[in-house]
Amino acid sequence: MYMEGREEHKSAGHEVSPEWIAFADSLIRFVEREVVPLESEHKRLFSSERYLFTEDGSFAPELLKLRRHVRMRSAELGFYTAFSLESLGGGGLGAQAAAYVQRRLNAFAGPGRRLIQTVVLPSAFTNGLSPLLRHLEPEVLSEYREGIASGSKTLCFGLSEPDAGSDIFAMKTRAKPEKGGWVLNGTKQWITNAPYADYAMIFAVTDTDKASSRRGGVTGFFVPMQTLGVEVKSMISIMGHLGSDLGTVHLQDVFVPDSHRIGAVDEGIKVALGGVQAGRLGVAGGCLGLACWALDRAVEYARVRKAFDQPIGHLQSVQNMLADCALDIYATHSLLQSCALLVDEDKPCRMQVSMAKVAATEAAGRVFDRCIQVHGAMGLTNELRLEEGYRFVRSMRIPDGTSEIHRRMIGQALINGETLL
Repeated sequence: MYMEGREEHKSAGHEVSPEWIAFADSLIRFVEREVVPLESEHKRLFSSERYLFTEDGSFAPELLKLRRHVRMRSAELGFYTAFSLESLGGGGLGAQAAAYVQRRLNAFAGPGRRLIQTVVLPSAFTNGLSPLLRHLEPEVLSEYREGIASGSKTLCFGLSEPDAGSDIFAMKTRAKPEKGGWVLNGTKQWITNAPYADYAMIFAVTDTDKASSRRGGVTGFFVPMQTLGVEVKSMISIMGHLGSDLGTVHLQDVFVPDSHRIGAVDEGIKVALGGVQAGRLGVAGGCLGLACWALDRAVEYARVRKAFDQPIGHLQSVQNMLADCALDIYATHSLLQSCALLVDEDKPCRMQVSMAKVAATEAAGRVFDRCIQVHGAMGLTNELRLEEGYRFVRSMRIPDGTSEIHRRMIGQALINGETLL
């Protein structure tokens, strides 16, 4: 395969740690041994979204039960929290290892594998020991840590709102001080895992003057979803699906003890960005892996599909499409590895993380488009999963910062004097 089985020593010019290789190999063996058989055992459930989702667009109870089982089994074996901070009790493998493993896993599994996606963190905000949790008071963290680390409990990240997506300071959710804590009122929208989460990390304006002048004024809060006044009133179905894991969270007079603050008062944006950076790298690594998977399929097909008495892979037009896919993948891979290195060395890299997110999501879209074209009519069928991957990578250009917002950040950084090399 194009990006599998050729990784023993180097990865786009970088030395690959034997530890990362062993970890990724073990993870894939676990998926093959325990997760894939579950998909086969529940073949009818995974055969159509008519069975995966209920009438209101939420995941079917059977799927939720299987996802929880896989999370907890993955946690038992040490995969689930491997990339979490050591200070939180995680494995602390780091950004380079995470990028490598995410790519390997997605290149192996391909798109739409709803059980496999729960094994290694697809986001810093939903499963496992989110980096934001390090800002909780130790006593509060100890109360909730075990459930989150074991996979029995999950999270959601409440930053976006109906009128505040890329423009964070436009949020309307407010937190007013009250004896012993805060009272939250507002609405959060586009919140991944909100319908199923046990706990939410909610961000609200605590100082309107600071927020309006973009000098802070936003604070994070750790909120159990069973708290009085918290309600998920609607599911959000997305592109080509009968449902999703996205929801709208309504907060009405929700009391949160001050002990459940995430970080300092008015410093919530800094706290949130610490998780957002990890989330963006996760998206980039996942999309890169999916692009590798798609190219593998296209190369295989080009070798066996015949036209004009020869395999279509001998046609220059097809070779050009495959070559352009390889160019996109290799360039994105190199950029992601370089960016992850900066993260691991704790060097400033906000601009580079934006580049990695934009490059990976847009390159993956181009790769899937070409690979569908190589397959011709077969590429449009549900059978090959190429069309599902195409829809997924298209959607990834929007969450964790749109491509346009990232370009704006990159441009501002350059104007402010930051250098590339």
